[in-house]
Amino acid sequence: MEIKLKFPQYRPRRGRAKANIRRMLRENGVQVDDLIYPLFATDGHGVEEEIPAMPGVYHLSVDRLKDEVQEVLNLDIPAVLLFGVPEPAKKDERGSEAYNREGIAQRAVRAIREVSEDLVIITDLCLCGYTSHGHCGLVRDGQVLNDETLELLGRIAVSHAEAGADIVAPSGMMDGMVGAIRSALDEHGFTNIAIMSYAAKYSSSFYGPFREAAHSTPQFGDRRSYQMDPANAREALREVALDIEEGADIVMVKPALAYMDVIRLVAERFDHPLAAYNVSGEYGMVKAAAAQGWIDERAIVLEILTGIKRAGADLIITYHAQEVARWLSA
Repeated sequence: MEIKLKFPQYRPRRGRAKANIRRMLRENGVQVDDLIYPLFATDGHGVEEEIPAMPGVYHLSVDRLKDEVQEVLNLDIPAVLLFGVPEPAKKDERGSEAYNREGIAQRAVRAIREVSEDLVIITDLCLCGYTSHGHCGLVRDGQVLNDETLELLGRIAVSHAEAGADIVAPSGMMDGMVGAIRSALDEHGFTNIAIMSYAAKYSSSFYGPFREAAHSTPQFGDRRSYQMDPANAREALREVALDIEEGADIVMVKPALAYMDVIRLVAERFDHPLAAYNVSGEYGMVKAAAAQGWIDERAIVLEILTGIKRAGADLIITYHAQEVARWLSA
């Protein structure tokens, strides 16, 4: 029996018939220009210690950091996100090493600037890695103080700008932090220093490996009183709106993989540069599965990052950046 089928004029499979047709019709893609590579600077000399939960990511002393930055430049990655990891003995209740002009982050910025004037240096701006209690603000009677912390964030921002940072990235989720930092920078003549705000940063279980890397695990309680509840999406829009109003030049959603819906909501609501942070737990899971031979690492990483772009992110902070840059240039 002859089966007569009726098809519409448009057949989607025509657009998938050949690799070059698929390339021509591809709606989204990851480019090297989208990538920001995180770095962890630590005290000492000749230090290059792999972080166990983050294979391929290292604690680097300032001298070794220069070599890593040169590799970033060779791969044409446009920006790095710098985290300072001070010695435990330098931590105190106020996180004073964070705004010490001779602190690890400030020295690292100056060292990177010696290697390149063009590389964009973004500095993470928070207290958690510098405080003895591991929280992102001043603490009194077991409570994290919001307004009292803001002045310190401004001091940190100014010290980073003086060292040569291009962009400061406040990550503590303190109310009013962007406005306080903008005011401090402007008062000290740093009107051209941009702010990339961790505007919608969730209290996520995906941060575990990072806390090992940054030595920033809270010594009591948790960060749920200031980081966002993972169940909330509309709240993210309010957070982003506030940061834009206070002067954020770039806003961020963190984490990325489990928060694609939030990235999409922010991208659709605001005509503002948007970054997404492909965080340590997301990275570690991929690395662990790849080590077992369970996944094709390159294919999975590119699919994840493409998904982040498709959701609406303009920039992606990712520990995969160097690998991705090599794959894209191959």
